[in-house]
Amino acid sequence: MDKVKFFRSRDNKNIAGVCAGVAKYYDLDADTVRYWYVFAHFFGVPMFSVYLIQWLIYPQEES
Repeated sequence: MDKVKFFRSRDNKNIAGVCAGVAKYYDLDADTVRYWYVFAHFFGVPMFSVYLIQWLIYPQEES
């Protein structure tokens, strides 16, 4: 079984491609993941900080 690595999306991105990368990793729709990030942020989860950390840590998808 191949282990799938997490990458930020190069093609489907609004800011840095983090949400699209998460969506691709978990086989979800990117817009759904974006909505959940915003939803979680407004209910006390510091998703802006999580997003920035993921932006810095995870590499961008190769073309």
